[in-house]
Amino acid sequence: MADNKNTQATDVNEQIKIRMDKLKALQDAGKDPFQITKYDVTHHTDEIRAIYEAHEKELLGDRPAVNTEGLDEQQAREAVNADYNERRAIMDASPIEVSFAGRMMFKRVMGKASFCNIADLKGKMQAYISKDAIGEEAYADFKKSDIGDIFGVKGFIFRTKTGEISVHVEELTLLSKSLQVLPEKFHGITDTDMRYRQRYVDLIMNPEVKDTFVKRSKIIKEIRNFLDGRNFMEVETPTLVSNAGGAAARPFETHYNALNEDVKLRISLELYLKRLIVGGLERVYEIGRVYRNEGVDTRHNPEFTLMELYQAYTDYEGMMELTESMFRHLAQTVCGTTKITYNGTEIDLGKPFRRLTMNDAIKEYAGVDFDTIKTDEEAKALAKERGIEFEERHTKGDIINLFFEEYCEENLIQPTFIMDHPLAISPLTKKKPSDPEKVERFELFINTWEMCNAYSELNDPIDQRERFAQQDKNAENGDEEAQHTDEDFLNALAVGMPPTGGIGYGIDRLVMLLTDSPAIRDVLLFPTMKPLDSDKKVSKEVSAPAEATQAAPEVEEKIDFSNVQIEPLFQDQVDFDTFSKSDFRAVKVKECEAVKKSKKLLKFVLDDGTGVDRVILSGIHEYYEPEELVGKTCIAITNLPPRAMMGIDSCGMLISAVYHENGEEKLHLLMVDPHIPAGAKLY
Repeated sequence: MADNKNTQATDVNEQIKIRMDKLKALQDAGKDPFQITKYDVTHHTDEIRAIYEAHEKELLGDRPAVNTEGLDEQQAREAVNADYNERRAIMDASPIEVSFAGRMMFKRVMGKASFCNIADLKGKMQAYISKDAIGEEAYADFKKSDIGDIFGVKGFIFRTKTGEISVHVEELTLLSKSLQVLPEKFHGITDTDMRYRQRYVDLIMNPEVKDTFVKRSKIIKEIRNFLDGRNFMEVETPTLVSNAGGAAARPFETHYNALNEDVKLRISLELYLKRLIVGGLERVYEIGRVYRNEGVDTRHNPEFTLMELYQAYTDYEGMMELTESMFRHLAQTVCGTTKITYNGTEIDLGKPFRRLTMNDAIKEYAGVDFDTIKTDEEAKALAKERGIEFEERHTKGDIINLFFEEYCEENLIQPTFIMDHPLAISPLTKKKPSDPEKVERFELFINTWEMCNAYSELNDPIDQRERFAQQDKNAENGDEEAQHTDEDFLNALAVGMPPTGGIGYGIDRLVMLLTDSPAIRDVLLFPTMKPLDSDKKVSKEVSAPAEATQAAPEVEEKIDFSNVQIEPLFQDQVDFDTFSKSDFRAVKVKECEAVKKSKKLLKFVLDDGTGVDRVILSGIHEYYEPEELVGKTCIAITNLPPRAMMGIDSCGMLISAVYHENGEEKLHLLMVDPHIPAGAKLY
């Protein structure tokens, strides 16, 4: 395997060298493509097809198809050729001249004439290039061109005998030379890590990826159109803040040198937008990046796009109407239908969205009526009975939320508004006048995902101060995601905020839904990735491709074990038969994600060689992010009885090396040679 990789690297380096030589030859001949500054593009590929089809319909619309009935094979061929030539003559008599540009993705050279495919933003277009049309010298240069080169093409449109609309090239201009080798021609790149790290290559090779991001842009455009139609005003608020509030999340921290002040990256847009409602801007929204210091999984990225909007003189009922209308509008305008499909499941956004209180949802899916539970102690006892983990600081309201997450979320496939949350988990929300233990809040769930979160906004400064005080206590008790008292925001509320409805939408998750994308990284152009040690080497190769064959000498890493302390060895001996009962196997990590509501646990989906996925939970999130473990080969004990952790059965144990260094516990997950197959037994 290693020899094969070395051979591939050598081949690529040789190809890069050849491309560099071609560039030098062009430069020496006074044809340096990098000196060209602009090119007149009159059409994209989709426009070229459309205008030719319209022109063809105008000139040939009444012309009947050739009739080959009763003719032998030779006669039929001659009749078809004659019909094609007549059609070409009619169309070529009034040619449509076009100029377009793009990257060459395919080339077929055939003596004095050749074909190539040029890809632009809108698709691909076949170009027919003949020596007679562009000249001998230009044709010779084209024959030396490489896949990935960027060309400007001028010519007229025609349809080939095979029926493909193409451009007959009259002038061909090399606009940029590709010095790197693209992946295999037709199949794109399938390595997900490479796709995310080199999104520019992914966009070139995989047209469906480009389509996803074009659709993402359209979704955001249509959101703006919808809100503009309702007289909302788009605004911008700070990203660097002294108090990161408005959500339950751990912020990123940084330092502002000019003021010698520690600041944070915002985790929400809420508190500043509400200040604007106080200021009289009655309908405001912002689409912007927010940052939460959390793990990476299929639905979470540390930086993501959030939209929040606030409307004076309405409540959470008004936010429900707006949300339902906007989702229906987006589905219709972007997808062309209100019935969308995600991972094979049809989701109907055209029907009225179901409305269900959180307590009623728990009653329906868990068979527990929390309206009859009066105290925190009763709620905790019920949680213990059902095997739901909680922290000592948790109240009845927290337990209700844990029950909802455990029993209800997985059932919420069709659009459902979950309403009337517990007060304890909603510090910025108005209490329900009919039940002060609950608040006027809803979350929209689709495909088991929380799509948005909305409130009748709390505008009582006295109540708000009390709730901030409780959040401060939670922070003192170890809750890293608790909010803190914001005195300026309290002052704004004291000035007076009208009754207001507010809502926040995760744009990335919405794009996932409307584009049928399996992971959040598939809808982020540049998702957060753990840096690789090899990145520096790669960057050097990219900046100087001609020198890629000169490998840098490897420097052996010096490891200091002088401050390491290990646990004392066991004194009790175990007989061989007892030891051999533990089934140690090599396993491949297929998927890895953080377990919700757990700071320590990672959930692994493993290939153990049996053909059936094995799930193991491991408390190593402090040491690893999920993304860096996918694809690794590890060692697991596979015959331990299932153990329930956070409501998930963990079927086995992954092996790690644990020790102490300078009094601090360290851990390394045992990862082995990837050549070892899944299921290989350790003896």
